[in-house]
Amino acid sequence: MRIVAGVDFGTLSTRVTLLDSKTGRLGTASAAYPLHRKREDPDFATQSHNDQMNALVQAMHKVLLQTGIKGNKVEALALDTTGSSVIPVDAEMTPLDDYYLWCDHRAVKEAQQITKLAHAQGLEAIQWCGGVYSHEWGFAKLLHWLRNNPEKRALLASAFEHCDMVAATLCGITSPQQAKRSVCALGHKWLWNPKWGGFPPQEFFTEVDPLFAGIREKLAGEVLTSDHLAGTLSPTWAERLGLNAGIPIPVGAFDAHWDAIGAGCREGDVVNVVGTSTCIIAMQGRTQIIPGVCGVVPGSVHPAYTGVEAGLSAVGDIFEAIARRAGTDVQTLSEGLEEYRAGQTGLMRLSWDNGDRTVLIKSELGGITIGWNLLHTAQDELFAAIEGTAFHTRIILDRLAENGVPIKRVINAGGIPQNNATLNQVYADVFNKEVLVPDGIPTSIGSGIFAQLAAGIFPSIEEAQNHMCLKHKSYLPNPSNVAVYEQLYRLYRSVYFAFGDDSAPASRLAEVLPKLREYAYMSHLESFKLPSAIEKP
Repeated sequence: MRIVAGVDFGTLSTRVTLLDSKTGRLGTASAAYPLHRKREDPDFATQSHNDQMNALVQAMHKVLLQTGIKGNKVEALALDTTGSSVIPVDAEMTPLDDYYLWCDHRAVKEAQQITKLAHAQGLEAIQWCGGVYSHEWGFAKLLHWLRNNPEKRALLASAFEHCDMVAATLCGITSPQQAKRSVCALGHKWLWNPKWGGFPPQEFFTEVDPLFAGIREKLAGEVLTSDHLAGTLSPTWAERLGLNAGIPIPVGAFDAHWDAIGAGCREGDVVNVVGTSTCIIAMQGRTQIIPGVCGVVPGSVHPAYTGVEAGLSAVGDIFEAIARRAGTDVQTLSEGLEEYRAGQTGLMRLSWDNGDRTVLIKSELGGITIGWNLLHTAQDELFAAIEGTAFHTRIILDRLAENGVPIKRVINAGGIPQNNATLNQVYADVFNKEVLVPDGIPTSIGSGIFAQLAAGIFPSIEEAQNHMCLKHKSYLPNPSNVAVYEQLYRLYRSVYFAFGDDSAPASRLAEVLPKLREYAYMSHLESFKLPSAIEKP
């Protein structure tokens, strides 16, 4: 019996899971922290580093008490976090401000400026992040901070991604140059790649804005995959957490990437980590640019493969918004959705309520619902939103497949698929593919697997996955629903590109509303029964 701790810092809480090398999960505990929003500025989203670290202490003590495990039995600790969540620090690694959280969208102008100059200069890095630098990513957020905090600029020594900052804090590192940085974080969000010597040239950043003078040097440090150590647990944090000092802490990564590992992702799998948004993670043996896909980075998911990241900017958040506007909650509004038939609402709902992350990469887009009549309900809109997120996901999967990413299995991971059989079935029907779902709570299993590697418990990720990952439930496509969704998907694609891409060929939008009514009528002619999930070995 060898025990490690897997830690997951989410948007609203941190969760700590203890894993035993023989029996798997021993227990999980969580502690919440506030997300700071402003009604007058919906793009604002920040979080305190101290709040997060205090929550980690609470969650660790809770799980040790809950399981009866002594802290000195924990051999390693690994952590994943949100991203791109950026924090500026001074020369002693003291935060100069709160995190610009992943969902902070204030840096739109900065991102557009970086994108424009990158294309003007033929910067190769811009091609490897889908051709557009996002307002959700590191340099855009850091530049926004520099422009809006003149009184603190002179103190800036460096800036860190969430996963690197937490690991450095736990290791007691007080110099930015000594902190290890994550290939996953820098590769996907900071234009970093050893192919062009790390970050783009300093001249590029200086031309973006003179406030970026010396930024390459400030961000310098060792950039590593997660089979390397960020350090060991410091005596101070060992005492606070109730663990032994000196236990290894591997280089961290983004939560969705390690969620994919925890869901059993292998080469040929695509994992949809469905939560407030959806991160789509895949890994492959070769490395090539995929247009409109926001990251292709060697070693970002599994050190031996090239990681691919895509996604939707909002999924669970859309469901929550629909329920909130109806004066209820998602669980209540979902009651009875299992009786809905494919396309029966006659509504088409595009999932752009928080912009488009992939494949258009446009923050300025907004949600669209087509086909309303006087009898439609909030529940109808919720079902149409589930269908809409499935169609958008299929557009992304098609883009991956067109560019050589193998898709042998589709796994729905994250929190929502655990409690939403209707969503899983709709996804299987829209994709016309079997959809697998971990049969249990997969939280922090990915981080636990990397902790086991760091402790030397298992020699490889695959060996650890064989022992730790949960079995899968299977959702098989229903042929009658597939037939309806094939028609609807063609319509959805035409509307998606017609509204979102001004370079797309002209579409016959006049046919959309009649077709939606026709398919809604068709759906009532077909018998529909939600198949039961099947447990997979």
